[in-house]
Formats: sequence, C-alpha cells, structure tokens
Amino acid sequence: MVEINTGEKVREGSIYGQITSLGHEQLVICYDEPTGLKAIIGIHNTVLGPALGGTRMWNYASEAEAITDVLRLSRGMTFKAAISGLNLGGGKAVIIGDPRQKNEAFLRRFGRFVDSLGGRYITAEDVNMKTSDMEYIAMETKYVTGLPEVRGGGGDPSPVTAYGTYLGMKAAAKKAYGADSLTGKRVLVQGIGQVGKYLVSHLIKENAEVFITDIFEDKVLEVAKSTGATPIDPNMVYDFDMDIYSPCALGATINDDTIDRLKCQVVAGGANNQLKDEERHGKILLEKGVIYAPDFLINSGGLINVCAEFMGGYNRESTYRHAEKIYDITSAILDKSAIENIPSQQAAIEMAWNRIEAMGRVKLSY
Repeated sequence: MVEINTGEKVREGSIYGQITSLGHEQLVICYDEPTGLKAIIGIHNTVLGPALGGTRMWNYASEAEAITDVLRLSRGMTFKAAISGLNLGGGKAVIIGDPRQKNEAFLRRFGRFVDSLGGRYITAEDVNMKTSDMEYIAMETKYVTGLPEVRGGGGDPSPVTAYGTYLGMKAAAKKAYGADSLTGKRVLVQGIGQVGKYLVSHLIKENAEVFITDIFEDKVLEVAKSTGATPIDPNMVYDFDMDIYSPCALGATINDDTIDRLKCQVVAGGANNQLKDEERHGKILLEKGVIYAPDFLINSGGLINVCAEFMGGYNRESTYRHAEKIYDITSAILDKSAIENIPSQQAAIEMAWNRIEAMGRVKLSY
C-alpha cells in the first residue's frame, strides 16, 4: 500500500498536483499480487467526520483514468455529506478490473486495506458492487456499510438514492414549470441499474411518460416489460425530444459533445459528476435556461441510508424522512441560483463549503 499525502509544493499535472488542486487530504494506492487486487482510495475532506463513500469496480482504460475518477468522486462525497447535514467527510474507492474478477479472497483483501486506515475511510457499495460483496469485506473490517438487513444493516441503498433523486427532480420541475407534478412529462432515464430501475417506478406511478436506455439491452427490455417504459436507442439520447433528462449511469455525460444537442428543460439524475467541466458546463446550462438539479445533492439518499446504518440502530422510516429534505434543499439551491445568477452546482457547493468552514472552526479534521 502506498499513501500519498498533501503538504508540499507540487508540480502541476502530477498526482500531487491533482490532489492539491481538488483539496484532497490523502490518496491510497492498494495492490495485492496474489489476488490481483488493484484499488485506489481517495479521502477528500474529514472536517465533518470520517470519510464515507462507496467502492466501485470498473475496467478503467488506464490507472490515470481511475485516479481521476476516485478524486472527483471523493470530492463529490464531501459536498454530498455536508449539504445533507451529515457528520461525515468525503471519500471513495475504485477497484480496477473486470467485476467478474471478484471472489472471497479478493474482497477480503480489499477489506484489510480499508481496515488499515483505522476508520478514516468507511466503505459501501457502488457501481458493480453488491450487498453480498460488503459481507466479505466486513469479515476483515468494521468500517463497512451496506450490509444486509438480516445483519443489522440498511441493505441496498439504491431505493433511497432513487427516492431522493425523484424528489429533487420534482423540485426542479416546479422551478421550470411552476408545479412539481411530473404527470405527462417526457422523462428520459439513462442507465437502468439499481437506482435507475427504482426511479422509473416512481415516475411511472406519477404518470410521467418514461423513456429508458442502457448499454445493456437485456436490462432495458426487463424494465420496459415490468413498468411499461419505452426503450430508446442509446445513440439517440442527446438528440431526443424530452422535458427532463435523467442521467443515472456514469458521469460526464454533459460535455462539449452533448450539451448543445440536449433538448430538455430540466436535468435531474442519480449519476455522480454529470458535468464534465463543472464550472464551464454549469454556466452553459444556466445560459440555456436549463434547470440543473445538483447531482451530489439529489443523489444523496444512498449516503443518508448508509450513514444511518453506520450510526447504529438503523430505522428505514426515519431514513426516508431524512431523505425527504432533499426536495426543500433543492428548491433553496435553485432559488439561490436564480437570485444570484450563478450555476446551481456552484450554489450547492457554496452552501456545502459554508457548513464545512463553520464546523472547521470547531474541529480541524477527523
């Protein structure tokens, strides 16, 4: 395990330069030859508490791509915890490789790396990780969440993530249309994983006109059959006539190639880091009059769920009540964006930093 900590003058473009520019405290590179495990843990900020964030496994094209992803994701977790009123910092882990590579030894070895950080980082499930994977990790560390309910955990956090995303979408719709009803609205959900699937169910119940797409055709057909949503070709997404675009797969789908093609009034989805260039693309959406529901805010239900689990005495009803606050916070952020004429993502980050800085006067770090 190699640890990289900030605290010295760094060269722009280097790994130190990346973690310094984003304000990270620590980057941990984990490698285990016998199991083939290659993992990276990013700890962004621990002023509010230990860094809690999921682990995703992805077949990254390069190690540099994986580092960029974990740095952006862990930074987003800092804002997500802060704006949700949680006493947590921001962290994330990525495992490089084909998800089929996972087995008991592989996952338990990762658990030992997590445990070696002594609680500065607490893991949970994310893309291509399951509740059953968390059980293996938990054999080696207590710093893990997302365990099955039969083990006292909160189970799959995806339903709470989807619920918060749905509420954030309603708040954005109210800003765009004057009412938060989604009935009759053409909503395109891109990515039908666990979060996307649950989100579609909420939308169908509200009589929205739902369109779905995913790179995995079998997922699309399954959800279409069970919900009545209409499948579309993944290549049609950015030219599709819709009211609301809901990215629920990987990030950076709002970029230089797509942003001018988007035909929607609202962007509200469960994916992390939807804006490839946070500042520039946020400004373009503002100029186009597109209402953007900040991603780290409206998808914070999953973090709220695993936080409740980690604190002990998990109660699903109180967790959903906490997630319901996402609607009001989203409304406040969109109002701030309109009044100050700043991108909503910037408004949300400012609100998150205000809380971190206020608490920083009480304690420096976890």
